[in-house]
Amino acid sequence: ELPGFYYDSEKNRYFRLLPGHNNYNPLTKESIQYKAMECKRLRLLEEEEKQKKKTTRAGLNSSMLLQKRQLGLLSSTSYCRLVHELKVNCMQRRKIEIHSPDSSVAGTNNFKIIVADVACERIFTVNDVEHGGCKYGIINLSGLGKESLTVEMYDNLYFTNRKVNSVCWASLTHPDSHLCLMGIAETPGCASLLPASLFSSTNPGDRPGMLCSFKISTAWSCAWCLNPQADNCFSTGLTRRVLVTNVVTGHRQTFGTSSDVLAQQFATQTPMLYNGCRSGEIFSIDVRQRNRKGQSWKAIRLFHDSAVTSIRLLEAEHYLVAADMAGKIKLWDLRAAKCVKQYKGHHNEYAILPLHINEEEGLLTAVGQDCYTRIWSLQDAHLLRTIPSPHPSSKDAIPSVVFSSRLGGSRGVPGLLMAVKQDLYHFSYN
Repeated sequence: ELPGFYYDSEKNRYFRLLPGHNNYNPLTKESIQYKAMECKRLRLLEEEEKQKKKTTRAGLNSSMLLQKRQLGLLSSTSYCRLVHELKVNCMQRRKIEIHSPDSSVAGTNNFKIIVADVACERIFTVNDVEHGGCKYGIINLSGLGKESLTVEMYDNLYFTNRKVNSVCWASLTHPDSHLCLMGIAETPGCASLLPASLFSSTNPGDRPGMLCSFKISTAWSCAWCLNPQADNCFSTGLTRRVLVTNVVTGHRQTFGTSSDVLAQQFATQTPMLYNGCRSGEIFSIDVRQRNRKGQSWKAIRLFHDSAVTSIRLLEAEHYLVAADMAGKIKLWDLRAAKCVKQYKGHHNEYAILPLHINEEEGLLTAVGQDCYTRIWSLQDAHLLRTIPSPHPSSKDAIPSVVFSSRLGGSRGVPGLLMAVKQDLYHFSYN
């Protein structure tokens, strides 16, 4: 390489590189990188259209799995996990039609976030609105089992101008009955707890109002507690502090931190709250204790080299998966407080991107800042599949995904749901 020059392999010659603001020569490093990324994305899309997908493990096929299972060489858990690996590599993309009682809702605003409830029957969506702010909606996935692949989307017209940083489902009166929203209404920020029934096709006059709303400093993350020892509580990750609120009694507990809290999750077997910070620190808080000045309340402390953007506990709660802004995804053993696995290939530089763990299927899913969706084997950190985005990659076109083997409920269809730009796609098991 020559400083200040770019070698074009097709034309077999050098071209001079000038700064990006130069109007006379559009050839810049950014444009060259973008062109190379687009060529790679289009090539991968073409390969997927040809359905030449093969498993990434040598010798892994359905007949071999069945034979080993019949001979008793594979346990039922290993067999199911390897079958899911095969199915993931055979997933094919199909576009979903979005229907809505309000015709102005469907297909007009870009998807920013989609979050599934525990049963994967409904998807809460946050859509960017052209004139600023966000619009919220709930998509019912019951139509995914049909041949036509259509879903019903209901939106709520009462809270349309709040910028949303984080959202999670909350189980107050029944499982996934409410939604916690963290964002910026005006300066400072705002935290709200909304009933999910606001987004329904019933008479608007029968809809309940907002249960909880209060002003806060800028909120980065939120989590709902399902542990009975800290019932009806949700946590908010703020700038240099953590706020735990009981929505029934109104009691609030504040824990000061040395950095912004970008990711949170409650444990279900113990009343512990895990937090990931901009400084790279991951720590846990026992929410039963009273916060006293000068008292150390951090139980477990782990450290990444970059800002932690997402944390996920495994079911047994002995392990935690964390992703950071350096693109590293690590599996931590909480008992030994050490990293035991790394999932390589993820791309991130500055964005707050979520992780998705499906422990029953043995899969870990993450969307990178390069707009590629990657799926790893949770057990051995093997990269199973890299899915290119159907749209050209850009900062405002990073896909948001949901994976489940039961999309739409207990009898739902398995696969990956991807929202990008104004479109919704279903990657179905073959």
